[in-house]
Amino acid sequence: QVQLVEFGGGLVQPGRSLSLSCRASGRTFDAYGMGWFRQAPGKEREFVAGISWSGGRTHYADSVKGRFSVSRDKNNNLVFLQMNNLRPEDTAVYYCAASNMDGSRRSDFSDRNLEHWGQGTQVTVSS
Repeated sequence: QVQLVEFGGGLVQPGRSLSLSCRASGRTFDAYGMGWFRQAPGKEREFVAGISWSGGRTHYADSVKGRFSVSRDKNNNLVFLQMNNLRPEDTAVYYCAASNMDGSRRSDFSDRNLEHWGQGTQVTVSS
């Protein structure tokens, strides 16, 4: 059974940093892109960041460019999201997802290409 589990959410003050992790089990995802998404209350789920199978290509939403960084540890089936200079508008439930494509293109993280999802972890940015 494929399972994605996110770790690392919590409450943080504006301007601070937080790191999320996603552990995949049940199969290996080293040939596929992995992505991070978020959903704020009353809003639709949105793409945050994605990384290709090799880790050589990354993609970011404009709202997080320069502040967030996605990486992966293929040996341990882990994906990370380092979030710096957090803002209140970053408050959301963050989800990890696995693409059925290699992740080299931004379109690889479209809904039609996302096969597996984690249960989400809450990130709250507030003073």
